[in-house]
Amino acid sequence: MINAVGRDIPDEILKITGKEPFQGNFYKEGKIFTKAGPSIRPVMDNRHSKLLKSIREALEKCGAHDGMTVSFHHHFREGDLIVNMVMKEIHDMGLKDITICASSLGKAHDPLVPMIEDSTITNIESSGVRGKIGESISKGKLKGLAIMRSHGGRVRAITTGESKIDIAFIGAPTCDDYGNCRGIGGKADCGVLSYAIVDGNHANYCVAITDCLVPYPNLPAHISQTKIDYVVVVDEIGIPSKIATGAAKPTTDQRKLLMAQYCTDVVVNTPWFKDGFSYQTGVGGASIASTQYLAEIMRERNIKMGFGVGGLTKAMCKLLDDGMARVMLDVQDFDLDAVASLRNVNHHRITAGAYANPLNKGAFVNKLDYVVLASLEVDVHFNCNVVVGSDGMITGAQGGHPDTAQGAKCAIVICPLLQGRIPAICTDVTTVTTPGESIDVVVTDYGVAVNPARQDILDALKACGKIPLKTIEELRDIAYSIVGEPRKVEFGERVVGIIEARDGTIMDVVREAKDFAFED
Repeated sequence: MINAVGRDIPDEILKITGKEPFQGNFYKEGKIFTKAGPSIRPVMDNRHSKLLKSIREALEKCGAHDGMTVSFHHHFREGDLIVNMVMKEIHDMGLKDITICASSLGKAHDPLVPMIEDSTITNIESSGVRGKIGESISKGKLKGLAIMRSHGGRVRAITTGESKIDIAFIGAPTCDDYGNCRGIGGKADCGVLSYAIVDGNHANYCVAITDCLVPYPNLPAHISQTKIDYVVVVDEIGIPSKIATGAAKPTTDQRKLLMAQYCTDVVVNTPWFKDGFSYQTGVGGASIASTQYLAEIMRERNIKMGFGVGGLTKAMCKLLDDGMARVMLDVQDFDLDAVASLRNVNHHRITAGAYANPLNKGAFVNKLDYVVLASLEVDVHFNCNVVVGSDGMITGAQGGHPDTAQGAKCAIVICPLLQGRIPAICTDVTTVTTPGESIDVVVTDYGVAVNPARQDILDALKACGKIPLKTIEELRDIAYSIVGEPRKVEFGERVVGIIEARDGTIMDVVREAKDFAFED
């Protein structure tokens, strides 16, 4: 069946998943949904101890079994040690057919690949995957499906009961013996535990794993004792220095600085740039530079940001420290400076659900004026691809990309015209992760394209007279004139993953990479 972004979703996949094809951003607006709840095992005996000696004991007490779903959060990013520790115990117990429901998986989790190959792990639900896990899925090694959701989409799937978590494992930088968890105060601080809160609310069992047991009560708790069944103390839960792995620092690359300037020019010449505006940006070098450029103009015009939101970096937190932003709303910390910034009383933790769940009564993303995003590819329909690389390998994650793009009044994508020798502006993206109807402006080093659906933005940018405006087709043609039109990535027939839209419909499918389609 052809969906709203022109992708052919196989009937077999619709039947297996019970899902519908994507039918537009607001297809489910106004419909009624029912929340799902976990099993509850009350603790009334004051002699009951939640402290256990090992992860193995926790698995046994939680009734670990073949076919179960276990969940994890990724606030430690490439410094995470929890996933591998838990999955090693599950593997050693001989359990099979496990579904991992993680907020994201990265290169730190490469040791899971043999468990995919021997069917310990048969399904993965995640924002996305990087490293060898992505390669393994692309090569058809995962027996079941990889379901890739946005951060808001994950919360939606868990709260509606579509994803039923048997055991959630929550890495807690500090925790007391009764399960009050905090993201700070230990030796492996990650700042917030926002992605794990939905797991705490909906998993049948919750296990807190910590390397810093503190006196009771550990308050204010980021995840309450009322959600935690057991507490396990280990030597090390994460490597804080690796939280910032892959996070860009201010760039000196002239191409990125040019895109940053164009991006800033777009923001300051559109109607929402006024005192109290709201803003989110990512961790790319151009994005960080654009935030710095924006701060200069804010000072000149005496404009303050009302709130910044999302995964936060030093550059965004500096706006708060300098009095240029009133509050920061934090769902993830991309570097240790952002973790340290939580000491500021105007730096607030928010849940992933409050941030981006499309099925609540209004997420923070809906109040965004601007979001600045990156993309591997953008096509002439303004569709974006942030998951599948030019070689057909799964190499990225949706994160909050679809959530913020749909929610913001002005969604800006910064994307160089060429990624190496590969055109990033193309006729059709390899895989659609964010629909073109959500994207308003594309900024490249060769010019800026405005979605024709946003005539208001186009008129504003034309009036300023300083932005090199081009159509998206013109940008594509420039890219092709430099390196030629790329050969389309070839895939096999088997579907190895699906890209879910925020509302749970199917945006696109990911097929087995062609070079591996006939391997045993």
